[in-house]
Amino acid sequence: MNALVLLGSFMVLCLIGMPVAYALGLASILAALYMDIPLEAIALKTSDGMDDFPLLAIPFFILAGAIMGEGGMAERIINLAKIFVGFIRGGLALVNLLASSIFGAISGSSVADTASIGSVMIPQMIKAGYPRLFAVNVTVSGSLQPLLIPPSHNMVIYSLAAGGTVSVAHLFIGGIIPGILLGLSLMALVLIYAYRNNLPKGEPIPLRQALRIAVDSVWGLVTVVIIMGGILSGIFTPTESAAVACVWAFLVTMFVYRSYKWSELPLLIGRVVRTVGMVMIMIGFSVAFGYMMALMRIPAMAAELFGAISSNKYVFLLYVNVLLLVLGTFMDLAPMLLICTPVFLPVIQKFGIDPVHFGIVMIFNLGIGLLTPPVGPTLAVGCAIGKVTMEQVSRSIMIFYVPMIFVLLLVTYIPALTLWLPNLLLR
Repeated sequence: MNALVLLGSFMVLCLIGMPVAYALGLASILAALYMDIPLEAIALKTSDGMDDFPLLAIPFFILAGAIMGEGGMAERIINLAKIFVGFIRGGLALVNLLASSIFGAISGSSVADTASIGSVMIPQMIKAGYPRLFAVNVTVSGSLQPLLIPPSHNMVIYSLAAGGTVSVAHLFIGGIIPGILLGLSLMALVLIYAYRNNLPKGEPIPLRQALRIAVDSVWGLVTVVIIMGGILSGIFTPTESAAVACVWAFLVTMFVYRSYKWSELPLLIGRVVRTVGMVMIMIGFSVAFGYMMALMRIPAMAAELFGAISSNKYVFLLYVNVLLLVLGTFMDLAPMLLICTPVFLPVIQKFGIDPVHFGIVMIFNLGIGLLTPPVGPTLAVGCAIGKVTMEQVSRSIMIFYVPMIFVLLLVTYIPALTLWLPNLLLR
């Protein structure tokens, strides 16, 4: 009955339209009242959940991505991508995907990637003769890469949800190969579509102009070097690298590119603070929610349930993928990580599944949910930029799910794709 009060009230609150963060908090309070637990315990757990040093990486990464995204970095990355693939048939679509990969290594956010890259690329693709829906689909699909390529702040959230037992650095490095595989598979699909539908191709960029573009973009790309180089060399922790990257992004945007007005900086910081505030409130309440689940032995019961259903870890992973694909269509990625990770952690330990591998699978899986209706926040941003309805995109984007699911299955059943690089570089 206790679990029914906690989970049932949470579901009801979500169904009536309450924000997930507040639904988590209120459901925890209702369950505490029902179990006669002092409400001070909920307040303390909420406070403790937000009082964690590694969490500082989240606001720093979000701020660095916002500064570089709004300061002209996205357009420079697009110009850089055109050098390598812009001259191929369907080149603008390939530029879109390649730019998403590069910008994702700065922003770490699917929505930010869609907003920054899409606002430039979707109008360009439409003007060049690409179908409007195709332009939106490519942009939205490419935005899944930043969730896997470091510095994805969702990896920090997963590490927190796992009780800090999973290294953020290992998660960062573990997502690189899956992210690259996803990008290559989407590019292969785009090439097939481009040649079948005779999409336009661009002109090669002259060498002198290409060198000028490369030099112009290298300042922003140093942000990636700071993040990954600092972590791999051991000079910075992920949190420290986020802070240094934030300072570098500010200096490059305001003093090198000088394409952002000082008068607009307070507005940008205000938007970042609102975003970070929502994330931190959700994290705090989710810790309280997880505390109540632990008191009710919900994770232990889940482990027993999955163990009774199947003793085969590959079958278990299939069940988890199907479950998360369904749940991801209704809830955002971050709250799902915060809710599901404490439940699944005892189960994966029982099956001997590496938590780094499982974390990448979860983030990849739930990331697909950002691109699917009825919620699909990334899909909604892409539709707004492309001026199309979600219903139109929902039908035409189906083919793009094929490479996503294919790579997800590869990552799920070949753990080495996730674990080889961290074991090699972070011994």
